[in-house]
Amino acid sequence: MIRPSPAAVQRTLHSRRRPLRALAFTVGFTALALNGASALAYEAVLAEQPVAVSAQASRITSPSEAFGHEVGADYHLVNYTQWEAYLKTLAGQSDRMKLVEIGQSSEGRTQYIAIVSTPENLANLDRYQEIARRLAKAEGVSEEQARAMSAEGKAVVWIDGGLHSTETVPPQALIAAVHEWLTAEDPEALRVLNDTIILFAPLNPDGMELVSNWYMRNEDPLKREFASIPVLYQKYVGHDNNRDYYLSAMAETTNVNRQFFREWFPQIIYNHHQTAPAGTVVFMPPFRDPFNYNYDPLVMGTLSEVGAAMHSRLIEEGKPGSTMRSGASYSTWNNGMERSITYFHNAVGLLTEITGHPTPSQISLIPQNQLARNDLPMPVAPQTWHFAQSIEYSQSINRAVLNYASRNKDRLLFNIWRMGQNAIDKGNTDTWRITPTGVEALVEAAGENANGRRGVDPTLYEKVLRDPARRDPRGYVIPADQADLPNAVAFLNSLIKTGVDVDRATRAFTVGGKTYPAGSYVVKTAQAYRPHVLDMFEPQDHPHDLQYPGGPPALPYDATGYTLALQMGVKFDRILDGFEAPTERVADVMAPPPGKIEGTGRAGWLIDHAPVNGYILSNRLLKAGVAVYWQEGETRAGRATLAPGALWIPASDAARPIVEAAVRDLGLNAHAAARAPGGDRIALKPVRVGLVDRYGGSMASGWTRWMLEQFEYPFEVVYPQRLDAGDLAKDFDVLVFASDMIPSDLSAAAQDADDRQPAPEAIPAEYRGWLGNITAEKTVPQIDAFVRGGGSVVTIGSSHRLATALGAPVQDVLRGADGKAPASTDFFIPGAILRTEVDNRQPLAFGAPAQMDVFFNRNTGFRRAGEAGSIVRYPEQVAVSSGWAIGPQKLSGSDAVLDLPHGEGRVIVLGPDVVNRAQARSSVRLLFNALFYGPAVSAED
Repeated sequence: MIRPSPAAVQRTLHSRRRPLRALAFTVGFTALALNGASALAYEAVLAEQPVAVSAQASRITSPSEAFGHEVGADYHLVNYTQWEAYLKTLAGQSDRMKLVEIGQSSEGRTQYIAIVSTPENLANLDRYQEIARRLAKAEGVSEEQARAMSAEGKAVVWIDGGLHSTETVPPQALIAAVHEWLTAEDPEALRVLNDTIILFAPLNPDGMELVSNWYMRNEDPLKREFASIPVLYQKYVGHDNNRDYYLSAMAETTNVNRQFFREWFPQIIYNHHQTAPAGTVVFMPPFRDPFNYNYDPLVMGTLSEVGAAMHSRLIEEGKPGSTMRSGASYSTWNNGMERSITYFHNAVGLLTEITGHPTPSQISLIPQNQLARNDLPMPVAPQTWHFAQSIEYSQSINRAVLNYASRNKDRLLFNIWRMGQNAIDKGNTDTWRITPTGVEALVEAAGENANGRRGVDPTLYEKVLRDPARRDPRGYVIPADQADLPNAVAFLNSLIKTGVDVDRATRAFTVGGKTYPAGSYVVKTAQAYRPHVLDMFEPQDHPHDLQYPGGPPALPYDATGYTLALQMGVKFDRILDGFEAPTERVADVMAPPPGKIEGTGRAGWLIDHAPVNGYILSNRLLKAGVAVYWQEGETRAGRATLAPGALWIPASDAARPIVEAAVRDLGLNAHAAARAPGGDRIALKPVRVGLVDRYGGSMASGWTRWMLEQFEYPFEVVYPQRLDAGDLAKDFDVLVFASDMIPSDLSAAAQDADDRQPAPEAIPAEYRGWLGNITAEKTVPQIDAFVRGGGSVVTIGSSHRLATALGAPVQDVLRGADGKAPASTDFFIPGAILRTEVDNRQPLAFGAPAQMDVFFNRNTGFRRAGEAGSIVRYPEQVAVSSGWAIGPQKLSGSDAVLDLPHGEGRVIVLGPDVVNRAQARSSVRLLFNALFYGPAVSAED
């Protein structure tokens, strides 16, 4: 391990400034003026000159000196502690590098970017950063200014590794990349360094530490593995850290988004991943359809250029096995991934998926991948594959990307301005995005001529595709007087974290005949990141993507509908005409605006159930031993009438400071009542929540854990062995099963057949208690006894299977008499938003709107038994609010939520994914209500 000297640390992680040698200066600026064959010939001449190239390299510690082995050596992984120390050493040795802290990880480790360029460029970083910002945001920059700044500026290229920590090639290759670019003296490298600013970024410090340490813990190299790590490789979310980019909930994501869209504005963002499709070495762009119609087509044109350069580089170097497009399932539709959010911000996002493992692996023989084709131009032979080969491929691909950026510096800089200006121009005029639904309407209007070779009546273009009612919004107004303004602020903070301009009204204003109060928010589409704005507010209209006409659906890479404003339940108005409002720019993420206490009564406080921050208040009060109640009917609060579920908090010295702090900090409004309200009420009790998880970690459980922490629920993570031990009521009032916790077959035999857990003796003793599976034979009887004795079970999504296993009256509407699910040609909803009807007079739905959007991802609906009314149901005409659905009418009239008494306790079935990666803040109230309601009702009984 490299341990930097105190003197090196005192240099504040900045590199020493040294003059660039005259040769490098000459190479950079002379090659900049050349292109094509001229530049190549010039570099070839320089390569033959007897220049002194060892000065820079000789003073830079090599990876082998730092770690005792080369990066990419078989059976070796460098951990993050070592990598961090090496970064600090390099920062003290090289005049090509500046090391910058960008934030803390979820476990408190420091995230960095290593900024690499020439010393002259590093000395002028502020200027180049300002050029990158102004060109990316485009506002107030003329074309003439943009061209001048493009000539002056430097291409900014982000290269990272390690987001998915068990994909061990990228973080190790990043170490080799930093060293390479600090020591390289060849003409291509010197030109690249002069023309570009490279941001090297280790993405997941916690995961790199975990996986590397776990792999290296065995002294015998042949026993080294990381398949058996006991927890997710990023706290809470694991692999889903690459689905968090538009919400930006995790600390690591927020740190990275700040660099992308608020600090550095790179024109190319390269996200290294693995694993490659079988029988290949690496998947690289371009990607398969569908194409998202929100972003500028110039993004995809440039992406194809860079992808071609990447493939060509490998082929030129005799490195076979690169595939693209149909070679894998990766598409450019969904906004949630690191490389894909860039498309909605006018930048080129690159994803590669490479093979490799520190333990030598095999390139398999896939017959169809031995025949060259457009998407696999140079097949690779089956062979034993070593870690170093993957590192070498990664370095070649980096070179291809950086060489492209150098040779196209001016174009990259100017085009990011062009796309931003295009977005601003579109936001200032009437525009129409052409969507799959629009094309379907065009086909319908064309009738029998739709399939003719000569085309259809061209007047239909204006009539159908440019229908005035279908035009794009000029902006959105988020009213300040909505029921849950703090939740709307949380949504706007996600936009701000991703670089969107948000404005706040300084006084009341009127648009389209509607008056909005001061403090309302405005998001206009006349801004550079218009594609992202539209994607967060507007429904996703996913194409009907079949494998072949009449065939089954092509599996999407991720969710097809994910509109964040809908998932979070934000109230907003779409403004179709140009408008002005008296606003000021919101500078940074916001705290909720303070609420207020109305009234002067001293009996206690009434608070509406609608704001989700009310659950934080309830948990704080219960923790302090203060009584909290839910009013079962409507309740008067001064001149207002609060919907069922209003919180009643009797006055006390203990309650007052907690309520006042919630009003001030959480944005809640309270009514100080002169007397206690009448009517029936439910007394809440402190709840002991058991959140069920498994060895290795469930991402769905992890997201639920994060949400419980944000809303201050007390909970304990529970593993199958504890469930099997029984006597659950001793420790828990309610057990929560996240959407991926219950398999379709709970039998012990099925679990044993699919068991990938390690043997107890193969792992440290502290983790052995986490092993085991939920089974029908051992676990279900203990859960049944817990519920019958007065406990509550809450299932989310596909974990409704547990309710069936407990014998609860659950009828899955998608299962026929034979118990089989419908074919995908008849029913297929792979991540979409559906509209539901809500009876918010019932406790499980207190605070919910009468119509609520929920995230449906291969879930189901239910037929209830008995006379009880629906709590949340799918309407007779099932409405898809966002995304793609085949056969949604099969859910017609079915229940989405069930409240099932079971003995003295309750089984509460939440059919949709009411958490969905912490995005579903509208429907998560169903979970939060269930956590309080079940124990409260059992206590009353």
